[in-house]
Amino acid sequence: MHSWTITQWLSAYRSGATPAQLLGELVDALVPGDVAWISTVTPAVLEAQLMRLDARLAAVGGDMRKLPLYGVPFAAKDNIDAAGFETTAGCPAFAYAPDTNATLVQRLVDAGAIVIGKTNLDQFATGLVGVRSPYGIPTNTFDPAYISGGSSSGSASVVARGIVPFALGTDTAGSGRVPAGLNNIVGLKPTRGAFSNTGVVPACRTLDCVSVFATTAADATLVYDVAAAFDPLDGLSREAPAQAMRWKVPAAPRFAIPATPEFFGDALAEEAFRDAVAQIEARGATCVPIDFSLFDEVTQLLYDGAWVAERYAAIRDFAQTNEADIHPVVRDIIFKAKAFSAADTFASMYRLADLKRRADAVLAPFDALLVPTAPTHYKIDELLADPVRLNSHLGKYTNFVNLLDWSAFSVPASLRDDGLPFGITFIADAWRERALAEFAGEWHRTTGLTRGATGQPLPADDVAAPHPPATLGAPASARPANDAAFAPTTDSAPAAAIRVAVVGAHLRGMPLNHELTSRGAQFVESTTTSANYRLFALANTSPPKPGLLRTDDGAQIRLELWDVPSAEFGSFVAGVPAPLGIGSVALADGRQVKGFICEPFGLHEAKDITAFGGWAAYIASLADLANVGKTTRGSTPSDA
Repeated sequence: MHSWTITQWLSAYRSGATPAQLLGELVDALVPGDVAWISTVTPAVLEAQLMRLDARLAAVGGDMRKLPLYGVPFAAKDNIDAAGFETTAGCPAFAYAPDTNATLVQRLVDAGAIVIGKTNLDQFATGLVGVRSPYGIPTNTFDPAYISGGSSSGSASVVARGIVPFALGTDTAGSGRVPAGLNNIVGLKPTRGAFSNTGVVPACRTLDCVSVFATTAADATLVYDVAAAFDPLDGLSREAPAQAMRWKVPAAPRFAIPATPEFFGDALAEEAFRDAVAQIEARGATCVPIDFSLFDEVTQLLYDGAWVAERYAAIRDFAQTNEADIHPVVRDIIFKAKAFSAADTFASMYRLADLKRRADAVLAPFDALLVPTAPTHYKIDELLADPVRLNSHLGKYTNFVNLLDWSAFSVPASLRDDGLPFGITFIADAWRERALAEFAGEWHRTTGLTRGATGQPLPADDVAAPHPPATLGAPASARPANDAAFAPTTDSAPAAAIRVAVVGAHLRGMPLNHELTSRGAQFVESTTTSANYRLFALANTSPPKPGLLRTDDGAQIRLELWDVPSAEFGSFVAGVPAPLGIGSVALADGRQVKGFICEPFGLHEAKDITAFGGWAAYIASLADLANVGKTTRGSTPSDA
């Protein structure tokens, strides 16, 4: 009806409109039989929500600014509990009526938001397609012959059509990203544990992330800032590291892209990705092709390893007595769990640990991976005829992310020549989602696209707040009511810390990183030296270490900055072996920081690896050599 952003809803209220008026109109305009919804708010439940909203506004002295989502409507995927609505997970026989909101929903409601309805999904969040639901098939918002993507199909649909400014999805291996890419909206996939999963029906509990759909990055970021918090009731909830939210994508970022991207014969998608890369490079980014086969190995664990069994564990009691009530394709996937043993589970865990070490090393030289959100787009009848194989294609660039504990943000890139949307995704280390959203949002506004399927322009002034709340990640009781306190950024270490540049075995994912983390050191950012350094692989060191040497004919070398507590700095330096030492390192932006340097005598028999641009890239090259000739087992995944 309104096709408004969050900012526009709030502006309407500041201009004198009331939630009862606008939300009443919105609910009255909902079309009966719209299969994007499994249930919509009843008049009695809406009235109860409005009464509680009035009480919240009175409690803050009538100041709407202290309720950052005051009167803003939203939808929740129907595997997320909302009081007053049934939770079905896409299976009528499974349905139950929760007494309370999921923790995440409650945080949004406490900020003033109003739940309008529960949205359709691939049953038990198992699928990337949106066609595995007894409640009907939500179609693509640009062409009804095509899929909406799943499993968060309904959430993406109601956002893309402007019915609500944001909706919650869930993402185990792409369900919060693929529907965004296929419907011209944004999808924020947070770090595992950033959002509480209390009150969320699990798919794979160790991997599940509630996600946010919106038409702008600013809206998704605002919801993130309200929703992200540690939940002591959720054993997998996590505190955000103190320094993590201060990271920003540099003005001239370095992205890794697939060296041989796979589009499964879709020439229009291939062209759209090539154009997106060219446009991003024109804005100052460097895009470096890399081998993506490592990520395919990670994906295999999701479907050929123990995580299939975790899907069964999530609904085991129901599945044992209600097998006939489960969608046939979903049942075939989940019941594969019976082929795995406890020993298989541990084998998969060990394999993932090894692959993650390698993947972190691949990522380390870059600010993010840049990939297509989905490599192609299928018609509904094509999916129904070949439900497993085609579904697996859609997860090519999403399946591995949660297994690796990384963050991601999907953003529209273009409309293809056939009129279908094409999206790209930025993928980075844990706790980078907010910075990815800020960068992607700035780029999104340059595309000239309209918001979702609304035909409305992207607001030029609707930008994400520059810094996250200082209390982001804290329990609700520890956060200000208006979430308006922001952490300042700084180019220097806190007074009680010393900023140190590390270039080798102390990098994240490397064997000596624990010497930093065990001392309470906090990661600050990835950056580079000035163009006056050479990097060498030292001989006869265990674990392998590099040496950084300042020269007149050098290059920029990738490094990481860490803030080491001053009280721990002495013990840290004492453990640095010759020929290494701590000196001053010049950064590309002119800063000088303490960092690892190497005395020239130590370079005897050392190998010059400057051309790799950093230690992580060099180590990754050794791993690639070790894996030459290794074949990859095939799989036919089908996910969420």
